[in-house]
Amino acid sequence: MPADTTDIDDIREQARRWLDDDPDPASRAELQAVLDRLPTSAPDLADRFAGPLTFGTAGLRGPLRAGPNGMNLAVVTQAAAGLVGWLAAQGGTGPLVIGYDARHGSREFAERTAQVATGAGRPALLLPRPLPTPVLAYAVRRLDAVAGVMVTASHNPPQDNGYKVYLGAQLGGTLGAGAQIVPPADAGIEAAIRAVGPLTEVPLGPAGQVLGDDLVASYVQQVASVIAPDGSRELSVAYTPLHGVGGAVLTAAFARAGFPVPGIVPEQAEPDPAFPTVSFPNPEEPGAVDLLVALAEATGADIAIANDPDADRCAVAVRDGGSGWRMLRGDEVGVLLADHLMRRGVTGLYATTIVSSSLLRAMCAARGLPYDETLTGFKWIVRAGGGSVPLVFGYEEALGYCVAPDLVRDKDGISAALTVAELAAGLKAQGRTLTDRLDELAAEFGVHHTDQLSVRVDDLRQIADAMARIRAATPTTLLGHPVDTTEDLLPEADVVILRTATARVVIRPSGTEPKLKAYLEVVEPVTGGDVATARERAQQAVTRLRTEIATALNL
Repeated sequence: MPADTTDIDDIREQARRWLDDDPDPASRAELQAVLDRLPTSAPDLADRFAGPLTFGTAGLRGPLRAGPNGMNLAVVTQAAAGLVGWLAAQGGTGPLVIGYDARHGSREFAERTAQVATGAGRPALLLPRPLPTPVLAYAVRRLDAVAGVMVTASHNPPQDNGYKVYLGAQLGGTLGAGAQIVPPADAGIEAAIRAVGPLTEVPLGPAGQVLGDDLVASYVQQVASVIAPDGSRELSVAYTPLHGVGGAVLTAAFARAGFPVPGIVPEQAEPDPAFPTVSFPNPEEPGAVDLLVALAEATGADIAIANDPDADRCAVAVRDGGSGWRMLRGDEVGVLLADHLMRRGVTGLYATTIVSSSLLRAMCAARGLPYDETLTGFKWIVRAGGGSVPLVFGYEEALGYCVAPDLVRDKDGISAALTVAELAAGLKAQGRTLTDRLDELAAEFGVHHTDQLSVRVDDLRQIADAMARIRAATPTTLLGHPVDTTEDLLPEADVVILRTATARVVIRPSGTEPKLKAYLEVVEPVTGGDVATARERAQQAVTRLRTEIATALNL
C-alpha cells in the first residue's frame, strides 16, 4: 500500500533536517539521491527514518546507510558524544581506548570516536590497525582505560557495521572491568546520546594517540601463557579467519606458544570487507567452512579451526570417522574446554548460559566445583556468581569461550583456539582424539544432545504472538513425559523454559536478529558402554521434540 502523502511530507522534512546536520558529504549525497527518487523511494526513506538505532547492551548494530536507522558518520558522532558525555557525568577519568575491524567504515568510525573524545578533553588511544575484538577487551584492562569502543559487526553480513562499548574497572567494577556494558549503563548512555544537540556543535579534536604494536605483542604473550608450558605441541591445524582480522594474531599466538603455524585457507587469509567466498561470514552457517574443510582434508590436518571475522568466536571441525569432517557444536567445544581445564587442576567458578547444554552443570556437580548459569550473552557470563567465587571459565553455545577471564573478560576466539590445540595435541600424543574424549564424557554423564529450532520472521509481531501463545497454552508433555517445571523469566527476560526428566526447551526471541529461537536438549543415558546407540536415540528424540515445539509455537 503506498505511503500516505502526509507521512511522506513528514519524513521528507525529517530527512532535510538530517541533511543539514550530517557531517559526511558521501552520506548526504546518498540521502539526497533517495529524496530525489520520491515517491518511488518512499519505503526506503521511511525505513531509514523509522527510528534511531537503539543503543542497547550490545551497543549499536545496523546496515551501513544514511539516516538515523543506519550506521554512518552522523550516528557514530552522536553515539560517541553521548558516550563521552555519560562517562564525564559518571565521574569517569582516564583514556578511552578504541579498536576497529576491517569492515567498510570501521576505521573512519573509530577515528571519529577518537576525535569526539579528544574534543571533549578526554585522551583517546587508537589500536594500531584492524584487530580482533578480544584485543580491544584486553586493552581496556591492560591500559586501565575508563572505557573501550570496538567498531565491529562481528559475523553480520558485509553491509552491516556496529559499535560495542566496554567499561573499565572504575565504572564497571571488578566483575565488569573490560566487559561489555549491562543495565543501567546502557540506558544511561542511550539517554545521553538522545540528549546530544546539533552535530555541528560537537567539538572535534585530533584523532588521538595511535598505540604501538607492543600492545598486540603483550596480548599475544599473555594468551600464549594460558596453556601449560610442558605439553605436547605436535599438532597439524588448518585455519581460516573468514576474511576477518584474526589471522595474523592467531598465527603469532600459536608460534609464541610453540605450536606449528596453522595452514591458512589462502582465499580467506586477508581481511576483506566484501567477504567474497562466503554468503554469510559466520562459521555456523552452511557452507561457510567448506574451504577450511577442503584444506584440512588436503593437508591431512588433525583439526580445523575457524574464527569469525572479529575473532571473538571459535569454531572447531574434526574428522568424523571415515566419512569426512563435522563441525563440533558450541556445547561440545564448551564442555571439552571445561573438562580440560578441570583436568589441569583449574579451580574456581565454571559458568554458562540458560540456553547452553546442562552437561557442564552435571560435570561441576560430580567434581565438586562451583557452577553458575546466566542469561545469554558474555556480558552476563563474566559477571556470573556475583564475585563470590572467581570465574575461571565461561562459554555460550554460540561458539563463544572465555578461558582466561583475568586477561579478556569477554569471549576470545584466539585463546580458545590455543586451548583447543593444547587439548587436541595432548590427546594425539595418547593416540586419541577430541571425539574420543566426547565419547568418554557421554559414557560418564550420558549423551546431552542439543539442537535449535530457529524461525526467521518478517514481522516482529509474529514473535510476540508466538511467545504469548506458548505462555497461554504451555505444553504439559514433551516426548511423552510430563513437563515437571515451567519457568517464565519475565520481566527480567522474555524467556520460557520447559523441563521434563530427560528433556529441556528454552524459548526466546533472538537478541540480534528477527528470529524466534527454541533451544532443545535431550539427555540419553548410555548403557553397556554403547555410546553410539545412545547418540542415535538422542538424535531421534530431538527430531521429535523439534516437531512438537514447532507445532506448539504455530510458526
